[in-house]
Amino acid sequence: MSSLCPFAKGAIGVGGVCPMKSAEKTKESNNNNTNKEEKEEKHVEEQKIGPATIPAKCPYGYDSETFKLGPLSCMICQALLYDSSKCMPCAHKFCKACISRFRDCPLCGADIEKIEPETDLQATVDRFIDGHARIKRTQSSSDKGEETVDAQGKVIYEDVSMERGAFLVQQAMRAFRARNIESAKSRLGLCAEDIRAQLKVTEDSEELCSQLGAVLGMLGDCCRSMGDADSAIKYYEESAEFLSKLPKKDLEVVHTLSVSLNKVGDLQYYAGDLQSARNYYARSLEVRRQAVKEHSNASSQVIDLATSLAKVADVDRNLGEENTAINGFKEAVECLESLKLDSSEAALEKKRRSVLDFLQNQLIENSSQVSSSPA
Repeated sequence: MSSLCPFAKGAIGVGGVCPMKSAEKTKESNNNNTNKEEKEEKHVEEQKIGPATIPAKCPYGYDSETFKLGPLSCMICQALLYDSSKCMPCAHKFCKACISRFRDCPLCGADIEKIEPETDLQATVDRFIDGHARIKRTQSSSDKGEETVDAQGKVIYEDVSMERGAFLVQQAMRAFRARNIESAKSRLGLCAEDIRAQLKVTEDSEELCSQLGAVLGMLGDCCRSMGDADSAIKYYEESAEFLSKLPKKDLEVVHTLSVSLNKVGDLQYYAGDLQSARNYYARSLEVRRQAVKEHSNASSQVIDLATSLAKVADVDRNLGEENTAINGFKEAVECLESLKLDSSEAALEKKRRSVLDFLQNQLIENSSQVSSSPA
């Protein structure tokens, strides 16, 4: 893997220095002694902590604390470029999905006559992402801090895909919020691949299963936004499969699991498969019942429980099970009416009020139907 900075060609001088670096050669030459001392201190620290815990370093030579992603990012979605394109004649570069929504360049205001692919820039972005999948391990036993090599003299790399995973999820969320769904899906797909690879090595790690469950759920959201219900259901079900393996003590895991199950239920409901929808809603309801038992003081869990009760009851009504539906609506109302929130929980109170209004309207609707029925 090359350690050459992708921006080095734009630097001044032979074998130029990356323009992203803040230090100049003149300054470096005046501080040789200081740098030497810093390297010695760093080497001593590495010997203490061991090679496996040395902080990740960019294979391209970037400093992760100071490097700015501007040259590789889309101004519109604020995420790394995906399907890089330039609008002509101004040649400003954006993600294709982002710039395709504009008639004028959002950067300079020039009329867009056509959009052309920017393959070289996209290749640089892809290399940047791939490069951050692994880092070189430093040999702690070496006085010179050389790269570790195996018997064949090859550099050994250490996987740091979790650090890359957090970065990819961040980029995916930015793209998703900007409606660049293909970009979000691509980044999340890479993240899922990383976690799957680690699971093969560490087997059933709770942390990895939790992370994969969350990422798969987000992939389901991407597919749902793209109108691909079948793929969305596949991802949501797989998300639930991984999350179901975990202890239900973590409220975040419980919430993600119940949401994935509910989303499958929603898709089945809109597809007209009411019985299948009820099965998924009921599974989510059971998860939330258990969560309330173990976390009785968590107000959000009570509201989630009432929401699941409402979903199951709504399907029961559509299946003709009116009495069962009424009992479900009433239980949900009791849960919310008994929930007391303080002034610091304004957002939860708004949600509680919204769900409670829906439930009470369902009961009022039933009463109206009964009173209007012929004797």
